[in-house]
Amino acid sequence: MTETSRAGTEQRIELEHVEQRFHARGTADGFMTAVDDASFSLTSDPPRVVSLVGQSGSGKSTIARNILGLQKPTGGRITFNGRDIFSLSRTERDEYRRNVQPVFQDPYAIFNPIYRVDRVLWKAAKAFGLAKTRAAADELFEESLSAVRLDPGRVLGRYPHQLSGGQRQRVMLARVHMLRPAFIIADEPVSMLDAQVRKLFLDILLDFKQQYQMTTLFITHDLSTVYYLGGDVMVITKGEIVERGPVATVMHEPSHPYTQLLLDSVPRPDPDQRWTDRITV
Repeated sequence: MTETSRAGTEQRIELEHVEQRFHARGTADGFMTAVDDASFSLTSDPPRVVSLVGQSGSGKSTIARNILGLQKPTGGRITFNGRDIFSLSRTERDEYRRNVQPVFQDPYAIFNPIYRVDRVLWKAAKAFGLAKTRAAADELFEESLSAVRLDPGRVLGRYPHQLSGGQRQRVMLARVHMLRPAFIIADEPVSMLDAQVRKLFLDILLDFKQQYQMTTLFITHDLSTVYYLGGDVMVITKGEIVERGPVATVMHEPSHPYTQLLLDSVPRPDPDQRWTDRITV
């Protein structure tokens, strides 16, 4: 579905009281709760950026896997346009996969080192019927690589080790651009990138929202990227979403002690102002 045909048609992902528990030795009941009663929705009309922020181990990546259908929750349900995503037919599941695209954290692990990077784009084009010929596919690849500010001549035909981490992450964004999904699930996508490339990546996500009506769930522990992206934010700790609202409001007027703790843990730019207390979580 293109951005033109999707305009005005709301796509919706709904999490209803989602819980994820894992077996864990040494606990009182033999289980560890990674996600505890998480409820929120993502909508495509209007498109927006929603950040999910918390420390490592807070449950945010588990929520990403739940939404992507990689991990079935042990409680609650996740729906796409009213249908449980774990009960979709094959045709419905293919539609869901096209409309909900991931961008993962590690730009070094998402490519098979024995294949050229073209293969990632070609497999997507073939799987979703985006191009009938190789010539048409190559034209599509060049358009999408240019959209994420990569020179196709310097990327196509290369092996993953010949590209930087930032280039590899942008190849994955080019794949997203090709598919024009309603939703992007971005799980710590800039944590391994340097500051300049990180800003470029975030700008591309904002461009996708504005130009192609894509809603992004941006999962991170970095409050500076949340502030840069704007939109809405949810704060999660120990599997529980404890605060949510517009980024400016949550950042400047936090209502939950954990949110305040996260803000207090951000390093100060003034070297003469040092922490006087130990931050513990």
